[in-house]
Amino acid sequence: MPFDTAGGRQNFQCWNTQGLFRLIQSIPSPKAEPFKRWLSKVGKERLDEIENPELAMGRMQELYEKKGYPKEWIDKRLRGIAVRQDLTDEWKQRGVASSQEFAILTNEIMHGTLGGRVQAGEGAGA
Repeated sequence: MPFDTAGGRQNFQCWNTQGLFRLIQSIPSPKAEPFKRWLSKVGKERLDEIENPELAMGRMQELYEKKGYPKEWIDKRLRGIAVRQDLTDEWKQRGVASSQEFAILTNEIMHGTLGGRVQAGEGAGA
């Protein structure tokens, strides 16, 4: 991608996350091996979580604990996620399909319970 700099026009490469990981996997240097092993480990963990979604919930809880959140907060957060999933599943069964429709319904709940509105891009869930 061309880019103007003080020293003149330069070309630089842009990578998305997947492309960057593929680049790292292609590096033959032994210095890249620890990162390659980490990528393999994380990939295996995510595949395991696809087979058993409870593993993902456990990982989420562990990450919140490492960040220092109190157990009560973590439990409440996990319950909130489960309730939200149940709610959006019900909306889907009743024909809600677009992010805009989810946002409208979420805003109605927020307005009715808290008197506020959700910002664009928040709570638009599916």
